Amino acid sequence: MSTAMIFVGLILSTILATASNSWLLAWLCLELNTLSILPFISKTKHPRAIEAATKYFLTQATASCLLLLAGTSNAWLTGTWDMTQMSNKLTSTTMLIALTMKMGTVPTHFWLPEVLQGSTLLTALLISTWQKIAPMSLLFIMSNNIQPTFTLTLGLLSTAFGGWGGMNQTQLRKMMAYSSIANMGWTVITLTHEPKASMINIFTYITLTTPTFLLMALTSTKTLQNMTTMWSTSPLATTTMALLLLSTAGLPPLTGFLPKLVIMNELVTQNLTPLATMTMMTSLLSLSFYLRTTYLTTLLNPPSSATSATKWRQKMTKNKTMILLPTATASTFMMPALIP
Repeated sequence: MSTAMIFVGLILSTILATASNSWLLAWLCLELNTLSILPFISKTKHPRAIEAATKYFLTQATASCLLLLAGTSNAWLTGTWDMTQMSNKLTSTTMLIALTMKMGTVPTHFWLPEVLQGSTLLTALLISTWQKIAPMSLLFIMSNNIQPTFTLTLGLLSTAFGGWGGMNQTQLRKMMAYSSIANMGWTVITLTHEPKASMINIFTYITLTTPTFLLMALTSTKTLQNMTTMWSTSPLATTTMALLLLSTAGLPPLTGFLPKLVIMNELVTQNLTPLATMTMMTSLLSLSFYLRTTYLTTLLNPPSSATSATKWRQKMTKNKTMILLPTATASTFMMPALIP
């Protein structure tokens, strides 16, 4: 019962934060959101989980202090807590830093890989998807008051560091964390020019990441070494996982290519062709480790049962995999030609 109540609080706090028009109410909802996710992170009572919960709390508390500082300063200058009334550059920049810290973008991204590594796969799914909705919606509301230079710089750096950080990872949760950083970069980079493109990207990312984490949880896959044995136990899950990873990387004609195409088109339209070129070059870094993971999973001969761990000798039931097929198919094969 207590877990259900905490989960309901997690959902309601996000919904109220996205629907609020006051910085004070938004700050309160974000605080409730942070307090609701902490029990899920520390639920396993493992030292790494406690460390992850501590790091998450300290980071989110710092971001909340910055957000409250920016909101209070803006209320003192304008006489209102209204989110749309942010004419001061200093307060809007401080608010941008606070919200990007909560999402885990460069340069305040170092907490995300460590927190995901110390969490369970389902908790990592919540942190990577649901926990980004509230701060992202607040960024959408104040997008007209943000300096474009800041968002372009943060977006480019996030795509670059997300790709570099994920290249040498063998832990799938850390790899997905750096993938999240890179995708947040794609979301932020067009925030001030075309918020609709950013919205398409964030929801596409959530749609792709959700079945990926669920497949990892069903197969107890946490490392690249675990993934090499997936084919011998469930070829269907292996194929679905490979397509999801390639789609997240933005490989055409899969779904993940659609938001990147829209964002590139918007940057070129805004005469930012050099920035668009650099962003596409940095996205190749993310594509490289996704291709490496897919290659290890599908194109190499799987280890024999004599050399694999005991859990892989237990045949995964077909029903568990079939549950994810509709979501995985819908999130993988939506063609980019759907652009009007």
